[in-house]
Amino acid sequence: MRPRLILPIALAILSLVVAALIATAEVRAPLDRLDPYARQAAEDWKVPGLAVVVVKDGRVAFEKGYGVRELGKPELVDEHTLFAIGSTTKAMTAAAVGMLVDEGKLKWDDRVITHLRRFELYDPVMTREVTLRDLLTHRAGLGTADFLWYGQETSTKEILRRLRFLRPETSMRSHFTYQNIMYAAAGEVVAEASGMRWEQFIRARILQPLGMTDTVMKLVDLPRGNVASPHDLVEGAVRVIENASVDPVAPAGSIWSSVDDMSRWLRALLNDCRPEASGAKPLLSASSCAELFKPQVIVGPDGFYPTATLTEPHWTTYGLGWFQEDYAGHAVDFHTGSIDGMAAIAGVIRAERLGVYVLANLDHAEVRHALMYRVFDLYRGREARDWSHDFLKLYADERREREKARGAAEGERVSNTRPSLPLERYAGAYSDPLYGTLRVSYEGKLRIAYGNRYVGSLEHWNYDTFRATWDRPWLGMAYVLFRLNRRGVATTVELQGATFGRRDEKDVPSTSSR
Repeated sequence: MRPRLILPIALAILSLVVAALIATAEVRAPLDRLDPYARQAAEDWKVPGLAVVVVKDGRVAFEKGYGVRELGKPELVDEHTLFAIGSTTKAMTAAAVGMLVDEGKLKWDDRVITHLRRFELYDPVMTREVTLRDLLTHRAGLGTADFLWYGQETSTKEILRRLRFLRPETSMRSHFTYQNIMYAAAGEVVAEASGMRWEQFIRARILQPLGMTDTVMKLVDLPRGNVASPHDLVEGAVRVIENASVDPVAPAGSIWSSVDDMSRWLRALLNDCRPEASGAKPLLSASSCAELFKPQVIVGPDGFYPTATLTEPHWTTYGLGWFQEDYAGHAVDFHTGSIDGMAAIAGVIRAERLGVYVLANLDHAEVRHALMYRVFDLYRGREARDWSHDFLKLYADERREREKARGAAEGERVSNTRPSLPLERYAGAYSDPLYGTLRVSYEGKLRIAYGNRYVGSLEHWNYDTFRATWDRPWLGMAYVLFRLNRRGVATTVELQGATFGRRDEKDVPSTSSR
């Protein structure tokens, strides 16, 4: 190369480098005060470990881990630590449907039975009319029904088969009721239309194109190493607890990931669903990408987050895998993720190409909301409200109200009553076509087992009502009511709104003296 050409080329390269540094500095500048704020907020909320990423204009503006992966152990959280992302998984499932819409294999308003021939609901009209859009927007008219999968060893296909026994809660498309199982059905549609299992499709069509190498699709596949452990408040102290599996309804919330990986997902979403890499193939068409964020159903007061009492949105809707609300004059799309001991939030202001992801290893750590709104404030130039302080007070007040309600329930106990039967005569297997089998055994005291998590001891409360104290104390407690027929046989058990009938009266233990 001629010497006289070297200097201009070097100056040109230098100018590009300087421009890039200036652009990066401009992206990061509003977040100068985020680091100490996040650190203090994590401490105030007693969160063992926390990770935050902020993306702006196609760049990572902030990315950091705080605290430890597990209390009592030295390993620190970093940007590659894996957390359960919970229901923020739903956005990927909705995007997967959109990809198949782009290919002409699906339409948003296809009837589900067109693709899942065995799909059947309690109401035959609903069976015939429920669409893919209904599955993704929590408006199919079904109640929550998480008892069907939480802590159960039931396959996805069996869970979907049992939906025919679930009575509708509302008429179709009239009400928003959060429903994880409908997302499991959407995942089955993805599998049927693509010829790939849901997890394979997500990995091939989202994770690999975006270079998301940290992400794990299911709890069963979770590796050892840089993984956060779940924690909850147990008897007044933060303690390590067991992971809970969402694998039976995986498309609703089974993914584990890091903030570094999720930054790639956010950047693609904020770039009209195109990877930031030059020349990379879009994940979805512009129209399908826009469809994900179009309001589909109004979320009523019973679906609001408690934080809304302070952020005061004028409207709240749900798109395809995203809640939506207004904040400070901007439209915000967001979603939380919660499963035992883990918390997540994803939030974007698409008009600003601004996104936030927060992952934490403490059950329902609402510091996630505080950090999201703090970032939004910093970039909007608003006075930085101490959302962490205000939300901490809000949730403390809510906790006191719940404790007061529990105290009132304690006051309703009728004293000096006895069970109608000797304890061993309550023992037996009770079942329900929808919820499966619940077992009560007598081992010197009554024990109850429903699935592999709701296992505990029954203490007489009053009459034929017993209080269940679960072996996993973070699950709290519940009341169990036995009902007897005229012959004095315990024929049904009621647990948290579900009723189980005794399988066979011939299995009732004989009466013994007390």
